Amino acid sequence: MKKEHKFSLLYILLAVWAVLLIQSYIASMMSSQVIPYSQFLKLLKEGKVSEVAITANRIEGKMKVEGKPGEPQPFRTIRVDGDLSELLDKYQVTFKGEVESTFLRDLFSWMFPIFIFFGIWYLLMKRMGGQQAGFMTLGKSKAKIYMENEIKITFKDVAGVDEAKQELMEEIEFLKNPGRFTEIGGRIPKGILLVGPPGTGKTLLAKAVAGESGVPFFSLSGSEFVEMFVGLGAARVRDLFDQAKKKAPCIIFIDELDALGKARGFGMPGGGHDEREQTLNQLLTEMDGFDPKVGVILMAATNRPEILDPALLRPGRFDRHVLVDRPDKKGRAEILAVHVKNVKLGNDVDLEKLAGMTPGMVGADLANLVNEAALLAVRHGKKEVGMAEFVESIERVVAGLEKKNRLINPQEREIVAYHEVGHALVALSLPGTDPVQKISIIPRGIAALGYTMQVPTEDRFLLRKTEILNRIASLLGGRASEEIVFGDVSTGAHNDLARATDMARSMVKEYGMSSQVGQVYFARDKRSPYLDMMAPEGGDYSEATAELIDREIRAIIDSEYGKAKAILAGKRDVLEKGAALLLQREKIEGTELMALMEGKALPAA
Repeated sequence: MKKEHKFSLLYILLAVWAVLLIQSYIASMMSSQVIPYSQFLKLLKEGKVSEVAITANRIEGKMKVEGKPGEPQPFRTIRVDGDLSELLDKYQVTFKGEVESTFLRDLFSWMFPIFIFFGIWYLLMKRMGGQQAGFMTLGKSKAKIYMENEIKITFKDVAGVDEAKQELMEEIEFLKNPGRFTEIGGRIPKGILLVGPPGTGKTLLAKAVAGESGVPFFSLSGSEFVEMFVGLGAARVRDLFDQAKKKAPCIIFIDELDALGKARGFGMPGGGHDEREQTLNQLLTEMDGFDPKVGVILMAATNRPEILDPALLRPGRFDRHVLVDRPDKKGRAEILAVHVKNVKLGNDVDLEKLAGMTPGMVGADLANLVNEAALLAVRHGKKEVGMAEFVESIERVVAGLEKKNRLINPQEREIVAYHEVGHALVALSLPGTDPVQKISIIPRGIAALGYTMQVPTEDRFLLRKTEILNRIASLLGGRASEEIVFGDVSTGAHNDLARATDMARSMVKEYGMSSQVGQVYFARDKRSPYLDMMAPEGGDYSEATAELIDREIRAIIDSEYGKAKAILAGKRDVLEKGAALLLQREKIEGTELMALMEGKALPAA
């Protein structure tokens, strides 16, 4: 590419000024003879000085030259102190004056303020530009670019999401061999939306696709587009797609898409956020404009797909929606196997059992679980992580940190013991409840004075009406135990009542499990939060229906509370023995309570 040189008048002016300066300096140096001050005094005494011009430090004049009476020669000299010159002349010492050069000092006095000014200006522009180089780069994309040799993540590092991995295999094949699809007129999806709860591995999956494909990977968050300056987000979208087209084939990954792609018209009372909507419009335009044959694949992740703008989700933009859901028991075991690769495990560690004890946990939770277990092993002075550390880390993640130093008076401690044994006894007495693994009266977390740990034997996706009722009865068992033993109740059942009431409300309003209310859905649509905010406070049903729903919820709670009291009253001796054992040991296993129920002798602690 040929360089173009622009003509500038400034260069000519600078050159002329430099030439004149040099000429003036040379002329001044050549035109007059520089003589010492002592010689000047001697010439003065001899009457050879015809004229002088005196300044503060310099004397210039003309002196007579022998042999040339009509041609006086110019001279100049530097003045010296009069008293000193007389003294030096007395001893016949040659002396002269020197003018101190202040060029550098004068230059510094001019240049230093200029440097200070430009330094402050640069820092201000850099601060305004955030992480960018300056104000002029505000419209540049903030995407982190990972080249193909920098991405070491592959599908071997992703576990528990086999269906999602299978869905993404086609994208990898297209990036590796696009001709196979295009030769028969096929078109790869322009956009892939990864949907799922937080921590399930959506970002990891996107990086694994790039790692398997061996293509550049552009990664950024949806919030990085939206700025306080209107138009910057749209400029960054344009710059992002321009960069991607230059490095095609490649993958663009936008995390937290809901920050950018929220449905238009719901941002502010006046109709929305202008900057965010302009950015979204630009994204929609770019997705329509780029050729899918180029090899640029747009991937995005969100855990709130219900609030995305419908224009983003239509075919031709985000064509394919891939669900990255919570892993099942088999998936959790695979995820644990990935995370324990670099952890020294004891021989007693059973990953299948741990997977069964962690229902509902996602990949991020399981990674944290393994790390907590390793830290506990170090704290206990062990060289490897055993099953005890994993179980303790599960309890820590689920219920919170043990607070053994919290002092509880004996009366409250006794109430907590009967409360927790009441939960466990009712759960062990009813079918369809999760097995009780451990009961503890050691305070945990912020407000938990004790807890009963129930671990499901398998993943459940459907619950029958009787199973929900039995779970409500188990939750109310702690309050029922307090009333039977002490004839009074405490505030310890606050969380139990909240969970039991939520279950009963869902039975009546969502699941149609009330004969009085009928098979009608009365709950608000959780997938439409904006419509939910605009709905009337009491819902879209009559006051009479609301009263009926309230009565049915109360009836369910009262019925299950009575069931729990009846069970505990019939097992009063087991309740007493279990509470005494718990007060003595602070922790007991569910199998020990079951042995008490069956009348078996317990082994010594």
